[in-house]
Amino acid sequence: MKRRHFLASGSLALAGCRPASRQIEGGFTGTSPERGHRLAAAGGAAGPAAAPPASAPPQTVRRVHTVIVGAGVAGLAATRALRQRGIDDLAVLELEDEAGGNSRGTVVGGIACPQGAHYLPVPGEAAHEVQDLLEELGLRRRVAGRWIIEERHLCHSPQERLYFNGAWQDGLLPVQGVGPATLAHYRRFAERVQALQQAAPFAMPAFRAPASAEHLALDTITFQAWLDREGLADPHLRWYLDYCCRDDYGAGIATVSAWAGIHYFASRHGFHAPGDEAAERDGVLTWPEGNAWLTRRLAAPLAGAGQLHTGRVVQRVESGRHGVTVDAFNVATQSVERWQAAQAIVALPVFVAARVVANSPEVLREAAARTRHAPWLVANLHIDRPLHDRAGAAPSWDNVLYGSAGLGYVDARHQSLQPVPGATVLTWYRALGDTPEARAGLLRQSWSHWVEAVLAELSVPHPDLREKLTRVDITRYGHAMAIPVPGMLKSTLLRHPIGPMPASAGHRQLQLYERLTPSDGRLRFAHADWSGYSVFEEAFTRGHAAGMTVPR
Repeated sequence: MKRRHFLASGSLALAGCRPASRQIEGGFTGTSPERGHRLAAAGGAAGPAAAPPASAPPQTVRRVHTVIVGAGVAGLAATRALRQRGIDDLAVLELEDEAGGNSRGTVVGGIACPQGAHYLPVPGEAAHEVQDLLEELGLRRRVAGRWIIEERHLCHSPQERLYFNGAWQDGLLPVQGVGPATLAHYRRFAERVQALQQAAPFAMPAFRAPASAEHLALDTITFQAWLDREGLADPHLRWYLDYCCRDDYGAGIATVSAWAGIHYFASRHGFHAPGDEAAERDGVLTWPEGNAWLTRRLAAPLAGAGQLHTGRVVQRVESGRHGVTVDAFNVATQSVERWQAAQAIVALPVFVAARVVANSPEVLREAAARTRHAPWLVANLHIDRPLHDRAGAAPSWDNVLYGSAGLGYVDARHQSLQPVPGATVLTWYRALGDTPEARAGLLRQSWSHWVEAVLAELSVPHPDLREKLTRVDITRYGHAMAIPVPGMLKSTLLRHPIGPMPASAGHRQLQLYERLTPSDGRLRFAHADWSGYSVFEEAFTRGHAAGMTVPR
C-alpha cells in the first residue's frame, strides 16, 4: 500500500444531492499506518519500504531500569504504578506522536474533540484501581462518608437521543410508536439479564467475577444465537443490542459472544425496560477531548521528566539472562536506537507483541492467534453554526440514528456553559468489525469517500449539514480493539486463571496482580487484548497490575 493512499489530504467541493456551497478542508490525521507497515516490512511481511531491520547497528544505546513499550492506557497505567513504587529510571516508547492509544484527542477549528474513546462510565467497586485514579485527578472525593463524583465532569443533560421514525426521541432504546409486542420483548430481556446477574455475577474488570459454568456456556455461542434460543426476535430490540455491541466491542450480535452481549449490561447498569421505575443509568464522565483528558494527565509527568519517547517504531524486544534489549526506529532521526533495561513491560496489542518479541512465548503466540481486532473510523466534522433540527428531543451529547451503519456522533461543545450555540465539532464513529476486508478498505478508500459516507448518513436528520461544514478530519484505526468472539472467555481463563488467594490482604492483591499479568522471564505483558475486549477499565487495571509486579 502506497503512502499517498492513506496520507492524502486537501480540500474538495463535495458532490451530493445539493450543490456544495464551499470547499471542505481536511484529511487523514491522528494515526500513522505507514509506521506500522515499517514494522511489518522489517518482520518480513508485505508492506512498503521500511526502516532499517532490527539487526542494523544502533546509532545510540541507552540504559534504564525498565522500558515500557507502548503508551496507550495500559502502558500509561503501568508507568504510573512504577512511579508510585519509586521506580523512576524508566523510558516509555510510543509509535505515534502522542501518548494515549485509542484515547487521544485533537483540536479542530480551535475546538477540542476526541479522536477515539470519548467517555468513561463511573466505575463500580470492582474497578478500584480506576477509582483511585479518579481520586488522584480530583474527579471523586469523600463527603460525609460517601464518595461523590465532581459533577462538572459528568455528562450534562440531555445525555443521549435517537433519530427514529423521522423524529428525535430521548434515550437510545426505540420507544416512540413501538407496539406492545416490542415492549414485551424489552421486559423479557430485562428479566433474563437480571436472572443471569443473580445466578453468576458479572464485573468490570471481568476477572473480578471469575467465570462460572453459566458464563462459559454463554461464551460458546454468539449473542445472536442466544437471542434466537430465547425467542427474542423483535427487530427494535435486536437493533439496539447490535448497536450496543458495535459501540463497545467493534462488532455486532452476529459476531460477539453471548457472554459479551450480556456482560455489556450485567457488569454495569443492567437493562431496564420502558416504565421501569428503578431505571437509572450510571453516570458518564466525559470531556470535550474525550478520554484524552485522562491520558494526557497520565502522560504529563513522563513528558516533563523526559521519559516519554514518541515516534518510535519498536522492531525487536529480546529478553536475555542479564536483561532486556529493545531496538526502536526513531522516526525523527531516521535511525535505530537501542534500549537496555533490567525489565520491560510490553503494553502492545498481542499481534504486534508476538511480532516484535524475539522467541515469543507460547502464551503470547496463542493469544495473538486467537484475538480478532475491529477496525474503526472516527470523523471530526467542524461546523461554523448550529444545525437545524428535526422534531422531537433536544440536541444531546450523544446522537444516534436508528438503522445506520455508523454509531452516531457526539457534540464536543455539549459540556460547554456557553449560553448561545455556535460553532462546534461533531465526532462521528463507525466500527467495521463485521465487514469482510474492512481493514484493507479502511486504508484503501480516499478521504472524500469517507466524507461522503458520513454526510450521506448525517444529512438525513440534518439536511443543512453540507452548507455549514468547514472541515472533516478522519482518524483510522486498523486494529482498534479486540472483539470478544465465542471462546474468548475460556481461552482468556486458560491463559491466566485466577485461583484462591492467600489470607494476607497485601500478599493477596500482589498475587492477584501476578496471576493477572502474563510474563516471560524479564518481560511482562499488559494490554486490554489480554481481557479479550477493549475498555478503559480492563486496559488500566492490567497495566497497573504489570507495573506493580516489576521487581525493583
